Amino acid sequence: MPASRSPPNSLAAGLPSGVEPHAACMRDISDPPGVCLMKPTTLRAEAMTADGRRMTLHEHDGAFQISIAGVPLMSTRQHHSERRLAAVACDHLRSRPAPRLLIGGLGLGFTLTAALGRLGPEAKVTVAELVPAVIEWNRNPAYGLAGSAIDDPRVELVVGDVANLIRERRAGFDAILLDVDNGASGLTTASNHDLYQTQSLHLARVAIRPGGCLVVWSTDNDPVFVERMERAGFSVTTERVAAYPGGKLFNWLFVGVC
Repeated sequence: MPASRSPPNSLAAGLPSGVEPHAACMRDISDPPGVCLMKPTTLRAEAMTADGRRMTLHEHDGAFQISIAGVPLMSTRQHHSERRLAAVACDHLRSRPAPRLLIGGLGLGFTLTAALGRLGPEAKVTVAELVPAVIEWNRNPAYGLAGSAIDDPRVELVVGDVANLIRERRAGFDAILLDVDNGASGLTTASNHDLYQTQSLHLARVAIRPGGCLVVWSTDNDPVFVERMERAGFSVTTERVAAYPGGKLFNWLFVGVC
C-alpha cells in the first residue's frame, strides 16, 4: 500500500523522473510483515473522479494499483476475489445458452476477463465504467491490462453510471455483477453510495431475469447490506474469498438470486 508519510530526503535523492518520493518505499502485499523492500513506485497516470477526488495509477515492481485520494482501490497483485466474482455469476448461469451480464466497474479488467473465459460465443457482457481514464489505462498497451478483453466482440463498453443501465434495461440481464467500490460505502464517488441502497436494489431486481443473480463484491462483510438485499427480494448467500491464493487478506461476495 502507498506509504502514509514522505521518506527522508536522503531516500528520495536520485530517484528517476516520474517516481514519487513519498511513495518510494511501498510495502507490497506479498512482502514479509514489517519489511519494506525499497522498490520505487512510479506514478503512471492520474484523473479526477466526478466529485473531484484524485484517482491515480501507480506501478510498483511490475504491478499496477489504482487509488482514490491515496486510498488503494485495486491492484494487479490482488485479484483472486475479482475473478471469483465472475466465476460465481457464470456458474449460476451455466445452463443458459446466451446469457446477458452487466458488470458495474471495469477496474483492472480481471472480472471481465474471467467472465469472458467462462462464457460461450453467444453471451453478451455489458461493462459500465464511470471514469473514462480507467478505460484509457486498460487500453494502453504499455500497461498490459485488459485491452484485449475490452475489444472482445461479446463486450459492450459503456462510459457512464451503471445505475442508469440498471434503471433503463428492465429484465435486460441474467446477472449483474457490482464491483464499483470497496463495498457499500461509496469510496470512488459519493453517488455510488446510492447504488447500494434499498431502492437501487429493487431496481436491480427488476433488471434481472427470473432465476438470475446479483453478485456484489465487498472489502468487508456487511450484514446490514445483506439484509437490505433480502428486503429487495433476493435470496442471499455470502462467500469469503482470499484476495490472492494462499493469502490471509479476505474479501466478500454477496450473492442474491432472484
